[in-house]
Amino acid sequence: MTVIGVVGLPGSGKSEAAAVATELGVPVVTMGDVIRAECRERGLDPATDHGTVAKALREENGSGAIAERSLPVIEAEREDSDTVLVDGIRSDVEVAAFREAFGESFVLVEITAPFETRAERLDLRGRDASVAEGGESLAERDERELGFGMGEAMAMADVTVENTDSLSAFQDRVRSLIQDGVGAVES
Repeated sequence: MTVIGVVGLPGSGKSEAAAVATELGVPVVTMGDVIRAECRERGLDPATDHGTVAKALREENGSGAIAERSLPVIEAEREDSDTVLVDGIRSDVEVAAFREAFGESFVLVEITAPFETRAERLDLRGRDASVAEGGESLAERDERELGFGMGEAMAMADVTVENTDSLSAFQDRVRSLIQDGVGAVES
């Protein structure tokens, strides 16, 4: 059984990797869903308050709070699947929690893309509120994510997948990673 954790800055391609996993029948646990659910529970809009609530959860319950809330969901998915993909790891503390829980079955994949490319993708995605609508700029989001320990988490990756080519080329690399393992994308 393998748990593939995905880490990367906003717009790098984490959701696309998750879509490939879903296409292959691999369950996806999205850590951002924990935050979106908490937003709704607090009567807040996930489109504008996601970052605020993510920060609050970590302040209120420790830096591993979102990983801890995700663990039971991952465990439930592992009962019926050999592989589970975890989308949206944000910190070294979360990586440590998953490595402790899953041992050598846990593989951390960093997804990278240049700032300008990520900004274009996020604009096209349209899921997040723009600065004019009360949301954060990409630079602010990057700063927040790096403040959670994402830079340290990315440095802990077992493999890095660059997402700078076409969407289909990226999807092929992710497909190879899921089906054939880390060695298929290391070169």
